[in-house]
Amino acid sequence: MTSLRARLFGFLLALAAVAALLVGGGTYLSVSDDADALFDYHLRQMALSLRDQGRIPDDERAQLANADFDYVVQIWSSDGVALYSTLPAPRLPATAVLGFSTVQVDGAAWRMYCAATPLRIVQVAQPLAARHKLAAAAAWRSVLPIGIAAPLVALAMWWLVGASLAPLARVASAARSRDAGALEPLPAAGLPSEVTPLVQSFNTLLGRLAQAFEAQRAFVADAAHELRTPLTALKLQLGLLGSAADAAERDDAVARLNAGVERARHLVEQLLALARADPAVPVAMAELDLAEVARAAIADSQPLAVARQGTVTLDVAGPLPWRGDAEALRSAVRNLVDNALKHGGDRPAVRVSLAAERRAGGSWARVCVDDAGPGIPAAERERVFDRFHRREPGRSGGSGLGLAIVRAIAERHGGRVALSDSPAGGLRAELWLPRFAR
Repeated sequence: MTSLRARLFGFLLALAAVAALLVGGGTYLSVSDDADALFDYHLRQMALSLRDQGRIPDDERAQLANADFDYVVQIWSSDGVALYSTLPAPRLPATAVLGFSTVQVDGAAWRMYCAATPLRIVQVAQPLAARHKLAAAAAWRSVLPIGIAAPLVALAMWWLVGASLAPLARVASAARSRDAGALEPLPAAGLPSEVTPLVQSFNTLLGRLAQAFEAQRAFVADAAHELRTPLTALKLQLGLLGSAADAAERDDAVARLNAGVERARHLVEQLLALARADPAVPVAMAELDLAEVARAAIADSQPLAVARQGTVTLDVAGPLPWRGDAEALRSAVRNLVDNALKHGGDRPAVRVSLAAERRAGGSWARVCVDDAGPGIPAAERERVFDRFHRREPGRSGGSGLGLAIVRAIAERHGGRVALSDSPAGGLRAELWLPRFAR
């Protein structure tokens, strides 16, 4: 792949070459025209200076002959007698147009000027070939500096392009020298304004990656810690099952083992749900009915409601068309309902309501879950969204991931989740989803 430096240099060199050709060509033509005008001026001045020239004897004419003399001069009397002619030289036409003209003499073109007085006719001529040769030489001497400067300009452009791209080369070198775990921002000092936004965007991406990797490492560490406890309990329960002395002890050990397996299964499911709810993963958007999603989530929570001797009611006017990930939203509503059932007190009564509201920025859907339990103090409500956070460890049997999953799903859909006091006396959890989620 051609480097940016080579491409820029090629474009600039082509532009400079075209400019040099245009300037050189214009200079050449201009100097040629000026030289022709100057030669015409010389012809005229020479002819005018010889208007009073008398007859020159032949011996003097022979002495004045010079083969290097490009001009031909002929002087005629008014009655047609040749008074003077340069030697050796072709004979110019005896009759000529006054002023400038181009004539053919012995098959060659000549530029001639003719001046007349009452007694004399003066003709001065110059071969066009000699004139063009001298004009071309003068023109080439004018163009020569451009030809000499062109290579120097090319070298200067190559250096300037390299100097201009040096900051970008430093950034590229800094990126190449890093290993896979180095997520520090790239140096942005001294970069041209055209490149700075790219490096800043890349640094922003590195920052997000660093946060994501840190969150992933923390998640893995927390998950390993949380999984160690139920696995250790399962091992102990297996030991108790093996050492059971009678059928009653075995049945009790089997029941404890089943409960431990169920807790471990629930924890693994919650961990997988949290991993799938990562806000960095794009949402598989699809048309859905939020009312049906809520009904499915309540059906999933029904076994827990039966076990807790509680009830879950749904308050929705009718179908609520929306866009989003149906499975993720179902998981979010189920976690909110499960939390309400677990922490809603004895015989919990949970109410789920759905509605669409117009707010600043567009239309929003609100999924509201109310319970009549003890609630959560306002100072602690933000902490319950932390992973593996339990307000009463060991009492609810939860994993501490439910609300973390709900917040992650809400963020994936461009929404939010909030906790407040419920009119029923307990906790209200509200899931807000924008109509046109990202």
